[in-house]
Amino acid sequence: MQDHNLYTALRAAFPADLDDVAVETDTGLRYSWRDLDRGSAMLANLLASLELPEGTRIAVQADKCVESLMLYLAVLRAGHVYLPLNTAYQAAELEYFIGNAEPGVVVCTGKNFPWVSKLAFKQGVRYVFSLNDDRTGTLLERASHFGDQHTPVERGEDDLAAILYTSGTTGRSKGAMLTHGNMLSNARTLKDYWDWRPGDVLIHALPIFHVHGLFVAIHGALLNGSRMLWMGKFDAKQVIEWLPRATVFMGVPTLYVRLLAEPGLTREQCAHMRLFISGSAPLLIDTFNEFRRRTGHTILERYGMSETIMLTSNPCRPEDGERIGGTVGRPLPGVGVRVVDGKTGRELPAGEIGDIQVRGPNVFKGYWRMPEKTAEEFTADGWFKTGDVGHFDERGYLTIVGRSKDLIISGGYNVYPAEVEGYLNETEGVAESAVVGVPHPDFGEAVIAIVVPKPGAALDEAALIAGLKGRIANYKVPKRVFVVPELPRNAMGKVQKNLLRQERQGLFVGG
Repeated sequence: MQDHNLYTALRAAFPADLDDVAVETDTGLRYSWRDLDRGSAMLANLLASLELPEGTRIAVQADKCVESLMLYLAVLRAGHVYLPLNTAYQAAELEYFIGNAEPGVVVCTGKNFPWVSKLAFKQGVRYVFSLNDDRTGTLLERASHFGDQHTPVERGEDDLAAILYTSGTTGRSKGAMLTHGNMLSNARTLKDYWDWRPGDVLIHALPIFHVHGLFVAIHGALLNGSRMLWMGKFDAKQVIEWLPRATVFMGVPTLYVRLLAEPGLTREQCAHMRLFISGSAPLLIDTFNEFRRRTGHTILERYGMSETIMLTSNPCRPEDGERIGGTVGRPLPGVGVRVVDGKTGRELPAGEIGDIQVRGPNVFKGYWRMPEKTAEEFTADGWFKTGDVGHFDERGYLTIVGRSKDLIISGGYNVYPAEVEGYLNETEGVAESAVVGVPHPDFGEAVIAIVVPKPGAALDEAALIAGLKGRIANYKVPKRVFVVPELPRNAMGKVQKNLLRQERQGLFVGG
């Protein structure tokens, strides 16, 4: 068969001089292209030595570091399936992911090793390693005993490369299965569409446990043989200091808000930059306009999902059109996007709002071990139902107006109300709850909860918030909790979340 291993394609794009710098970190470390090749080879050889079944899931909940990047590349090389987990996930969440994905290997930080390993071994995981952001941990210790040459395992384009967990509005998280073909086709499309050029340098300031930072940013830089300026955690002052040495920056809207808060963000400082890209959450038009005024650069906003990687993008090259704030641009080459009437399935003309459906080589294989759910999410003619609602304009630009699944996007992270409500409803004294998102100047949307106490129970906001903090990731914890005697319902008994949102629209923003 023809080899479609994503790593092989990325490796073929490395520059001729392997001793050139590939990654430079905010701690002053420099890694060459040869380091990436050798380091990922040693880790791939370690994985091979474990004699894992083909396509084993390798679950990783580790801090952002270049060694984590090498581990991702090693999993691709070894022909296994990479399963990145948000570093904010707590024990209950991790227990579910490990139970559902049944990984053969779990990698976690040294400080979490005692409880993660206990949880993993209990669920039948054979190997648990630690990996820290200071180049220590049992994973690297073990890998150091292996050779630095490794021939990548051949993979077909339909073979699984990664699973990303993405919650639904009901039930627990679903594992979106992405293939080598899905990811390589999207990376190649973006390399061309975003006009990656020789000499481009990427500031990598995003986490590497979701599509934006792990796939869009890293694949883009590697496939172009571009240097990355790498920061463990976003630091606005550091980004601004690096701007004269870079050409491309990718961020979520929250990062752009943070940059605009710094007086050092000026036209002069951005003069060497070629492209600023925003995604993962809606970019407020105020942020879009203010950034252009301050820097002379127009942010390119695009749209993607865990299940599909990138779908649409505002134009990069001037000859392809202008970048229009409030839109996510046009469908990428080779990607189909349509807006349909949710009831009839009829495709809608420009200006009419409906359900967004997509298809293309980038669209995922389905949900892990959920054939019924997978079938449900695709139309009879093979289009994926995104759950987003929007409309095209007469120029073919897509605007997303909301999410049919009540998704909240806070600081670029997805929060699914049903999950948070589940934890709240288990709390002593809580009869029921409703979780909604309201506008927030920094996070785009803030999570808030409205709870109804059981008869005779006295609920305390601070105690409810504190109770959630140890159980779920911090970005999912409501910023405010309101205790009310009852929730508004329609004639069918369904909670009217739109009313709850409207009532508290101005909680964090004026007006």
